[in-house]
Order: sequence, then C-alpha cells, then structure tokens
Amino acid sequence: MDKALFISIEGCDGSGKTTALNAVYQRLVSQGYDVVRSREPGGSAIAEQIRRVILDPANTAEDVRTEALLYAASRRQHLIEVVLPALKAGHTVLCDRFIDSSLAYQGFARGIGIDAVMQVNQFAIEGRMPDRTIYFDIDPAVGLRRLAGRSALDRLDQEKLAFHQKVHQGYAQIIAADPGRFIIIDAAPAPAAVAQAAYQAIAGLLEHHV
Repeated sequence: MDKALFISIEGCDGSGKTTALNAVYQRLVSQGYDVVRSREPGGSAIAEQIRRVILDPANTAEDVRTEALLYAASRRQHLIEVVLPALKAGHTVLCDRFIDSSLAYQGFARGIGIDAVMQVNQFAIEGRMPDRTIYFDIDPAVGLRRLAGRSALDRLDQEKLAFHQKVHQGYAQIIAADPGRFIIIDAAPAPAAVAQAAYQAIAGLLEHHV
C-alpha cells in the first residue's frame, strides 16, 4: 500500500462537511500530520474556472449531461494538477467531494444513471478512486434549513427539497455498493461534535495506515 492516503469527504448540501474538514485539517497540521486539503469542483486554476460555470445560478439552461461532463472535466484537471502530485510526494490528500458527488447528484438525482456517470468519470480518473471516504449523513430537510443562513447560494444549493432527497438516496445506494470504503459521520449534532467525530475517523485512518 502507498504511504499516502487519498481521503474524500462527501455529504449532501448543508451537512457541514466543509466546516468540519477545515477544522480537522487545521488540527492535523498542528499535530504534524502531512496532509493536503483541496476541493471539487475546483482545487486548481483551470478547475476553478469550470466550477464557476457549473455553479453559477445564472446558468439555468445548463443541460444535465453538460453538467456531468463539466464536473468530470474539472475532476480530471484537479486530479492531474493537485491530487496525484501530492500523493506521489507522500502527502495524504483530504478532498472535499470527489466522484461520489457526481454519482449521487448527476447520476441519481438528475436521472442520468449512476453507471452512465461512472463511465464518464472513469475516463477522467483512470481508476483512481479514493482509498477511504468520510460521508457526513444529514436529513436533507435539515441541510436546507442550514443553507438558508448563507449569504449566497449556488445553483445546486437552490434546488428544491425533492432534489436533495434524491441526492441522499443516491448516496445510500453508492455506500451500499461499496460499504468498506465509507466511514459514516452523523452530521446532525453541533458543528464541534461533528468535527470531533470526523477528526477521530481521519486521525484513526492515518495512525493505522502503513
């Protein structure tokens, strides 16, 4: 097994995964862990440009397949520029979203099909899946209530509850198909408690990884 771990962070909108990841990352760095934090879509200059197109609320005409292809393009660029070089250098990568987001959002919730979106993304990632995935589980209705406090919502944030419920269902199917890869975090408690649970999960992976 390689020295470095590739750990993706997943969850429905409003799950608090990004807030928790930021807290965990700072804590790990302060303790001397060799970790790199990044995000999708984005994480590199070109990938961030694609992110702006995908999530711009003004792009109401964006076709669902176009959306899926843009995510895959952003993922490819980010993987080549950020993830693979970091892993090669021996850094553990903590990535806020990866392929499972596309499978849940575009594959299941948009109705394209999980298998179809996986095929598109296999072209992008060439089989490089995360070693482990931390999934922040939240009731979609609770997640949307949390989003209501944000100053600006992107195009996916603005989707109706029914869409976010489908995303949640999509994640459930993905996890059921590959349960050994996932660690599930209850994202309902207060942010500090969620961050602590995430820290324990990730630090545990790092401590036991050889």
